[in-house]
Order: sequence, then C-alpha cells, then structure tokens
Amino acid sequence: MKQVQLAAYGVPEQVVRCNEVPDVGAPGPGEVVFDVLAFPINPADIAFCTGHYRLRPPLPATPGAECVGRVAAVGAGVSHVAVGDHVINLQRENWTQRRLVRGEDVIAIPKGIPLRQAAMLRINPPTAQLLLSDVTKLSAWDWVVQNVANSAVGRLVIRLGRAQGIRTVNVVRRESLFAELQAMGADACVVDGPDLAERVAAATGGSPVKLGIDAVCGEALSRIAACVADDGAVVTYGAMSGGQPVIDRNDLMFRGVTLSGFMLGRFLGRRSLAEIRAIFAALGAEMLAGKLDAPVAEVYPIERIAEAVAHAQRDAKGGKILVAPNGEI
Repeated sequence: MKQVQLAAYGVPEQVVRCNEVPDVGAPGPGEVVFDVLAFPINPADIAFCTGHYRLRPPLPATPGAECVGRVAAVGAGVSHVAVGDHVINLQRENWTQRRLVRGEDVIAIPKGIPLRQAAMLRINPPTAQLLLSDVTKLSAWDWVVQNVANSAVGRLVIRLGRAQGIRTVNVVRRESLFAELQAMGADACVVDGPDLAERVAAATGGSPVKLGIDAVCGEALSRIAACVADDGAVVTYGAMSGGQPVIDRNDLMFRGVTLSGFMLGRFLGRRSLAEIRAIFAALGAEMLAGKLDAPVAEVYPIERIAEAVAHAQRDAKGGKILVAPNGEI
C-alpha cells in the first residue's frame, strides 16, 4: 500500500515521499482497519513536516492529524462500528491508504456527509466549538473578536457563534473578504492594523468584548488583547506569524485580561470517550444538514503529495487542499 513518509525534516515539498509499505494486515481483538478516503493538509501538518511541531518522532515518520475513512474490517469485541461505516480517527499518521487502529480511536459519522467535508470534521469544527465553550462563559449577544477570520476555524467560529446568538468581530487582512464573511453570519468585519482596538470598539458600538481569539501570535495577539474588555479573556490557538505570544503587561496587570493557550487534544482529553463521541455526533449532524462546511481548493492523488503540500502553503489558495489516497472523491 502507499504511505507518505518524511525522508527528513525540512521544506515539506522536498522531504515528503509517497512510498510503498506493507499492508496493515487483519485487525486483532478490539482493533479496526479502515481505508483512508481523504485527508486534508493542515498548518499543523506543515509544521510537522518542517520539524517545528510539538511532536518530532524518529524518521521515517508519517504525518496526518485527521482523515475520513471507510471501515474494511473489525476485530473481535468491536461493536460500535461495522464494515462499510464512515469514520474519523482520533489518532495521527493518516497520510496513508489504510490504517489499523484501536477500536476506541474511530468514531462513526453519517454516510451522507460529503467526503470532502467529512475529511475536515476531526479538527477544525471541535476547535471552533471548544474555543467558544471552554475558555470563558459566553451568552447570547456577547461579543467575540477573532483574527484570521477567513480561515477554516474562523469561518466555523462565525457559524457556531451565530447559532448560539454570539456576535463576532472578524479581523482580516483585506477588505475584499468582508462580503463573504458577512454572508455566513459575521456581525462585523475590520482590517487588522495598529488602531484595531479603536475600530473594533466602533464596530461593537462600544459594547464590551468578552473573548479574543488569536491564531497568529506575535504583535497580532497584543492587538487582539487590546480589543478585549477589562477582565476579559484571550486565547491563542496558532502561531501563523512564527512568533511568540506578545501581550501588553498593562492588559494583564491593570485590566485583568487573562491569556491562555488552546490545543484540541488537551481540551478533548478533559472529557470521557462518550462525551467526545457526543461532540462529534452533534457536529456531524450539523455538517450533514449543510450548516457547517469549508471551501476546498483542490483534491490531489497521494502520488502527488509533494505538489499538494506545496499548494497548501500558498496564500489565498481559496480553500483547503485535500488528498484522496484511494481514488477520486
């Protein structure tokens, strides 16, 4: 079978290889084998390839934080999924044609979800949901400000927030994105810049902003923190700038703003397996109903993985880059 492996840590398109490896074999008791139907290329996957992610396993290593698969075989004692079910995998190493995992690591999802969307269910939707639920208590009509609002997570924050009555101020780098974000429910949009706090205050009519969501770090985080009301909360879940978090000490010390970091695995780890399955069941139902989706720019075969990861690093690519290891989706 075909599997993506890293020959080294470095420039992603130069170090990824599509290699032939032995098949995973039959599942043992409590195990599941599934065919990988599609996987997305996420920023964390790119960081993994460069060697700058929190995990840096010995080489050769297989990237891939998420995928959608179809169950091919189940071992004794597995009853929550059956052959033919579509599943997501809670474990990594998904840039491959077939996986053998513990039964508890796969979660069945509705077959009616388009595969291109199902491939993106595992990470971004629960990230957006938990950013809104776990950092600070939010109620209907509360304001949230976020940067990189046109990202997959940003778009989901808009939609999930809208469904809960939470209002969003969405910070982007160009005004041409406003109409698209407003069409999906953004209450206000502003262009990032040194006077961000003043323009956010104008957009909210002076209403307090309870939560700031950052995916950039560096000075961008400081600008988001300046938008948040006294005793508000700021959370960072990414570092697109490559920089360390920067925040004005006056915001922390005198205004009482709290800063925390978000990692999906850590937040899911606070929950039982039943609770995790319930989260994905609810998000899967929303995706099946067409209420949650994300644009896809292009789908590549696994043999063209180098082209795919190069494409995933371009600016303004218009959507997520997917790979279909077992044929077209």
